[in-house]
Amino acid sequence: MTNRASFLLSAALIALFGTFACSLPGPSAASPVVVENSPKPGDSTAEPAVAGEVSSPTLPPTVVHVATPGEPGAPKTVFDVESQSTAAERRAPYGDSYDINRFERPFSQEMEYVADLDINLYKVSADNDWWYVEIELMGTNPNNEIGVNYGVELDLDHDGFGDFLVLARPKYSSEWDTRPVQVFEDTNHNTGGLSAEKSDAPLDADGYETAIFNGGFGDADPDLAWVRLTSDGVEFAFKKSWAGSIFMLGVLADAGLKDPAMLDYVDRIEEAQAGSPVRDKKYYPLGDLYLVDNVCREAFGFNPDGYEPQLCPHEPPPQPRKTPSGCEPQTCFEWYYWDGASCSCQPVNIVK
Repeated sequence: MTNRASFLLSAALIALFGTFACSLPGPSAASPVVVENSPKPGDSTAEPAVAGEVSSPTLPPTVVHVATPGEPGAPKTVFDVESQSTAAERRAPYGDSYDINRFERPFSQEMEYVADLDINLYKVSADNDWWYVEIELMGTNPNNEIGVNYGVELDLDHDGFGDFLVLARPKYSSEWDTRPVQVFEDTNHNTGGLSAEKSDAPLDADGYETAIFNGGFGDADPDLAWVRLTSDGVEFAFKKSWAGSIFMLGVLADAGLKDPAMLDYVDRIEEAQAGSPVRDKKYYPLGDLYLVDNVCREAFGFNPDGYEPQLCPHEPPPQPRKTPSGCEPQTCFEWYYWDGASCSCQPVNIVK
């Protein structure tokens, strides 16, 4: 074959393959190839993505810890009202008092009971470096799908206005972890509204407005506060070097508003709007304030005089009136109930 014939044959073959290739399907301007997690323009730190390759989700940065909590010692225990016994009747038995910022509302707006929100008691203990606060629940699943926040409030000068809120959000694990925890501060002294003991609603205030700890990510002290699951609920640990040793302490569970800036809720929402979980109360059933439970505050590091706002009751119960046939039931004053078994008024919250 001559050189000219070879050249003509090669040219024909190239044209034939080019025509065939153009007829094959391929990406068009109307159907671009999508590359997940591709680098943004100007992002010099991103690795080049490969078409069709799906990247793994970015994991949060690791928190490097220096100090971790140990195990709590002998606790002081504070009991709360529980609503499990009256849940089928869609009501709380008692224990909800709007005037003194006490909630017993482990119910939805439809008065459906949520045991994982219902606080049975809390325990406070300490070692050389840590305070421990365990919140025991009537339920068994703090990771309930409704999303329950648990918290510890600290009132350092025991005036009824909370100073710090140690707040944890799900998901909770059985290992000590800082990542679910935030700590908020009230820097302008308005968590209690205008007064520490009564509702001042509707009041425009900002509650716990300043976050001072965010799970250890970028925090000056990544070891400040921790949370973990226990067999009965959740447990917090926070540093003594931060909290000190003199304060009043209370706990809460919140799956409703979940807004630290609105605490105390009694000073932001009027009682008529909030509703009540107690059937014989004027504003039953619940309105805008639901799925929240809290417990009175107990004193640590000082002897209370009994007049501290939101302090757990310590008064001895009134003596029962007796008749020849036994005990005569009587009406007990606020935060006490008649206990027929002991024939006496017993406090709603019992501190041991």
